Amino acid sequence: MSGLLFEGADWNFLTLQRIHDACETVAHKELGLDTYPNQIEVITAEQMLDAYSSVGMPLFYKHWSFGKHFAYHEASYRKGLMGLAYEIVINSSPCISYLMEENTATMQTLVIAHAAFGHNHFFKNNYLFKQWTDADGILDYLDFARGYIAQCEDRFGRLAVEHTLDAAHALMSHGVDRYPGKKKLDFREEEKRAGKRRLYEEEQFNDLWRTVPTGPAKTSAVLNVERRRALLGLPQENLLYFLEKSAPRLAPWQRELLRIVRHIAQYFYPQGQTKVMNEGTATYVHYRIMSRLHQEGRLTDGNFLEFLQSHTNVVFQPEFDDPRFSGFNPYALGFAIMQDIERIVKDPTEEDREWFPDIAGTGDEMAVLRDVWANYRDESFISQFLSPALIRQLRLFHLHDDPAERAGILVDAIHDERGYRRIRRELSKQYDVGYIDPNIEVVDVDLAGDRRLMLRHTVVKGAQLSETDTKRVLQHLADLWSYDVSLVEVDAATDKVLKEYVLNPRIQPAAA
Repeated sequence: MSGLLFEGADWNFLTLQRIHDACETVAHKELGLDTYPNQIEVITAEQMLDAYSSVGMPLFYKHWSFGKHFAYHEASYRKGLMGLAYEIVINSSPCISYLMEENTATMQTLVIAHAAFGHNHFFKNNYLFKQWTDADGILDYLDFARGYIAQCEDRFGRLAVEHTLDAAHALMSHGVDRYPGKKKLDFREEEKRAGKRRLYEEEQFNDLWRTVPTGPAKTSAVLNVERRRALLGLPQENLLYFLEKSAPRLAPWQRELLRIVRHIAQYFYPQGQTKVMNEGTATYVHYRIMSRLHQEGRLTDGNFLEFLQSHTNVVFQPEFDDPRFSGFNPYALGFAIMQDIERIVKDPTEEDREWFPDIAGTGDEMAVLRDVWANYRDESFISQFLSPALIRQLRLFHLHDDPAERAGILVDAIHDERGYRRIRRELSKQYDVGYIDPNIEVVDVDLAGDRRLMLRHTVVKGAQLSETDTKRVLQHLADLWSYDVSLVEVDAATDKVLKEYVLNPRIQPAAA
């Protein structure tokens, strides 16, 4: 196929169709990508700001915090303190890509290659997204959630709904299941079963709380510890799930709100574990597609130079002493490792053959990359594919800084075989949710006494919770539970109690 896709910076919808079709040909026939159908929406800068405020989701329910975020981002954008993303892409089927109308034709080509094919392929094929998300049903579920919350505001009052959502949002990061269950979440089925489920859960809930003693004369009715914990499903790391099922004073509509927030948190759960891979995949794909279109004469040299400038900005990695440094740029790290995999597959060194015997010299880089994109997350991707050559290129080393052990800083991993493995292991830990997310569980409830909800935080390597944030979040938890809540921080190595918090519930708005 030949002929320019466009001339100059201007574009129209026919131009976007030509661009999409050209990118699709390269993506499917040359790169072997497997994607959802695409739906491309063109939006204004203000609409992009609005999408920012509601975590990039269409059809999202209303909440005061979204307006706060919108005002902040709008003020920063108008003052020139921040730019806007060229696109937002939704993990749904069809895969929805939002393009800024201010983009030039070259930028629209880049965005379509990046989002509509790079992110799209990753969403459809990565194992985490297959386990945890329902791309076919998410848009319908969001529409249901928005309508349900609006109905609750009409029936029970905006403040009561807002109070419940505030608490649910505070607990959102602890409202996910971290291990796959027996059944994949089906959002359409969840919507259909919402009413029946509420009645059933209320019956189950009442059976449990009828066993709670009401005074000293009924102490014989107290459940033994094992039976009580079994009925409550303890220990439980999904705090929103536990509250939805077991909180004694929540109304049915409040339980449904917790369920909605929990499902949305679960929908985003894979994205937090695949930031480097997801952005690296999209960046690698857009680079390959744009390069092929230029080689085929579909883009002028001027168009390609415009693309390269934007691409270079995307993969720019500030040095550690640069004021802009804030850790690894996921675009830069992901793209670098994927380009390095391509090099190892096509032109390996003896060192590569020793470190990567299964892929070195196999010749088909796209087959290897498609397998990587499907079967890894950030932590395992880095621990398996960060090569010694790339470590040297990025000039990585590891520092050990522990005042309890020594004064000063120790360089404990350099560029030798032992150092390469240490650097790779330590860097991958920074992306391991089991290492960086606090391990907090509900461990028991004092049914025979003051009904206090008891939580435990297992502290790894001295990483305790922020006291201010902990108190704020526990306050929301206590408000939902309606009784006292305690949290004990316990050292994982010694089982020593490091700190304990106790919060009392505030007076809540009346719930019907």
